[in-house]
Amino acid sequence: MAYRILAKKCTQCGACLEECPMEAISVDPADRYVIDPDKCTDCGSCSDICPSGAITGA
Repeated sequence: MAYRILAKKCTQCGACLEECPMEAISVDPADRYVIDPDKCTDCGSCSDICPSGAITGA
């Protein structure tokens, strides 16, 4: 499963950024939170912690 962040739902609270044990989440030049699929291990921590439900598994 590949996780992704839905920009329209993301409030940029930073919870996922702090929670990710693999440091797979970063902020791109357009100030959007993104998940690096090469670093992501599909643990689901980011999705579980996201208060706005902006992270989905595809």
